[in-house]
Amino acid sequence: MNTKKTLPVFAVLLLVFGFNQALNAQRGRWIHLGDKHVDGHSDHDKISIGGSEGRFRQLQIRVREADVDFQRVVVHFGNGEDEELRFREVIRAGGQTQPLDLRGYDRVIKSVEFWYEKAHWGERRPTVELYGR
Repeated sequence: MNTKKTLPVFAVLLLVFGFNQALNAQRGRWIHLGDKHVDGHSDHDKISIGGSEGRFRQLQIRVREADVDFQRVVVHFGNGEDEELRFREVIRAGGQTQPLDLRGYDRVIKSVEFWYEKAHWGERRPTVELYGR
């Protein structure tokens, strides 16, 4: 494999992917940013988001497989600022939050942290999905 030829191709693919993500965000489409499994009582997880695709005005949290009880959600921005999203609720399996508006403008999202737990102790392991637009 010739690395001199593949490196420019890889760089172009990254630019195209980043540009496509930015276009989708501008068009108002929800973009999947990541997901985590809720493992039990008092679970804590973080979804990291890359710098070029991290500029979003709204977030949405979706839940699959089983209900999730959210205690706290914090957005960490690239400039060092944090924003706690003000909702505390149980989201049912197959449900989602309303669009969650982010304060400020033109800040890159570095990561989003979740503090949550399974709402009911069944066999199913819930998945939390994070979307941005």
